[in-house]
Amino acid sequence: MAQTATELTVWVGGAAGEGIASAGESFAKACSRSGYHVFAYNSYQSVIRGGHVCMHIRIGTHKVYTQGDELDYLIALNADSFQRYGKRVMPGGAAFYNTDKFQATPEHVGKDVQLVGLPVMELVGNQLMQNTALMGALMQVIGLDAAAIRRLIQERFQKKGEAVIKVNLEAFDKSAEYAKAKYRPGTIRVGAGDGKRRPLAGGNPMMGFGALAAGCRFYSAYPMTPASSLLHWLVKFAAKTGLLVKQCEDEISALNMAIGAGHVGVRAMTGTSGGGFALMTEAVGEAGMTETPVVIVEAQRGGPSTGLPTKTEQGDLFQLLGASQGEYPRAIFAPRTLQECYDMTILAFNIAETYQCPVLLATDLYLAERLETFEGVNITKVPIERGELVTQGNGSYRRFLITKTGVSPRALPGTPGTVYTAATDEHDEDGIVISDVFTNPAMRVKMMEKRMRKMESLVKDLPPPELTGPTDADLTLVGWGSTYQVMLEAMEAINQGGLSAKGGSASGGKVNVLCLRVVWPFQAAEVRRLLERCTLTMSVEANFTGQIVKLIRMETGLSIQHHLRKYDGEPFEPRQVIEQARAILKTRPRESVVAAVVSDEGLPPDFSPIESPANGVEVSRQH
Repeated sequence: MAQTATELTVWVGGAAGEGIASAGESFAKACSRSGYHVFAYNSYQSVIRGGHVCMHIRIGTHKVYTQGDELDYLIALNADSFQRYGKRVMPGGAAFYNTDKFQATPEHVGKDVQLVGLPVMELVGNQLMQNTALMGALMQVIGLDAAAIRRLIQERFQKKGEAVIKVNLEAFDKSAEYAKAKYRPGTIRVGAGDGKRRPLAGGNPMMGFGALAAGCRFYSAYPMTPASSLLHWLVKFAAKTGLLVKQCEDEISALNMAIGAGHVGVRAMTGTSGGGFALMTEAVGEAGMTETPVVIVEAQRGGPSTGLPTKTEQGDLFQLLGASQGEYPRAIFAPRTLQECYDMTILAFNIAETYQCPVLLATDLYLAERLETFEGVNITKVPIERGELVTQGNGSYRRFLITKTGVSPRALPGTPGTVYTAATDEHDEDGIVISDVFTNPAMRVKMMEKRMRKMESLVKDLPPPELTGPTDADLTLVGWGSTYQVMLEAMEAINQGGLSAKGGSASGGKVNVLCLRVVWPFQAAEVRRLLERCTLTMSVEANFTGQIVKLIRMETGLSIQHHLRKYDGEPFEPRQVIEQARAILKTRPRESVVAAVVSDEGLPPDFSPIESPANGVEVSRQH
């Protein structure tokens, strides 16, 4: 008998090129249009075809913060995915596969898991449509309305014509009918959606949307995962919005072009990942010295070097803090949610122009590329703050005038009576270099102090850190950026007395969350005040060394007591955080605990390949 739950999960696994993303995104969009909350994360490799890809989609009648860690329904487009994840399917769920590619038996899955095999060639006559066919069977077995996904099929193939739309709809419908006739309904069902159609987006599109709303009119980049999709999204809307997009020969030219655009008054942005940002760092200092506004997106991935091109990590914090030589004003933001990707991008442009400095936006693959439903953003009230601009000079204009705030009156090139030199060497108030023939130490001190005075006002213009959850918590989870939502889910599960959102044993204490979205300038007094109220603390970071922990200790003198880290390239799973937090609450260790967790890729010790009935060739040789 079917049991109605508040959520369920679907994984779509296979090789790159088999349509995992198109099937998974169609399912996610259909659910978002049907009144469900959705979270989807695609774990993929850097090859265009082949390899192993798995898209995790979680839907719920309530807000879902992460991709989750349980598997209710599996669509396996190849034998490798079936063997990796077949035994992870929850009792009452089902595993869907193409019988033309391999045969599966009950021992390949757990108890009370239904095997749903489709003879794709017999049903639809084209193996290229196996993802559409299996999706049709899925919708039938889990009992969701197929109307929304049928409309998505029409939208997806609209440019290819009615004939292509027709055969795909037939593949979907025939497979659904086959599943209805041959297989029983799944016993894991999700309650009805609320009927509200919610937008579905990722971090990169929301940052692009925020940039356009803020008046960005120049974007330059060299493609580098996971920042590439920001470039792709902006190109799509460039003509409609008046945005000039330039794909450059490398990251050095990308940032220098953006600085050039900012110099002449255009709101400009560039984006890259850690490897590309390494090339940009000298130019970051150029923006600092010439006091030119520019926004830089750094979407982190596993490192060092080219590292893990398609995997997530929070390993670049100190690279961002140490970008370029010397000291200069800058701000570093780490958005935690899709809403903050939008809001903090707008804030970044306003801060960059108000304080005439570079602003860095630190995301990572997990935040940049996931798909998530949210409540939408308000595009009617976007603050545009350009700072002090000189519109007419009197012949004695000083671009780098020493002021109490450190912010000098800014004139755009071409403004009458405001000719000046913009030197990347140290200079005086007129921009004249002070170290060619001899150095003027007194002027160097004045200019250095002038620039750094900006930080005193800048820090006051930023949103303060905050504790989320009960103020009398026994344990505070500490992090920055994209780990926010997995910590929120862990907090809610523990405070409700469960191991997961689906229930469990009592927690033995309350939990709250301190997740920083402003990394620099570091809000030391506020962070110290919040941490001094905490009983126990545990960091949650996707890196090896605990970088935010080090920064907090450097700036406040306070140490986070316990640590949970992950650096395998995959995002945290809720259970990993929940179980470690519960262990800390239960044992209250006096000595610091440092734990690391790894995602299960589904390769059991007795892994052996399933043979294809078509040719008897081993489909997988991984051990």
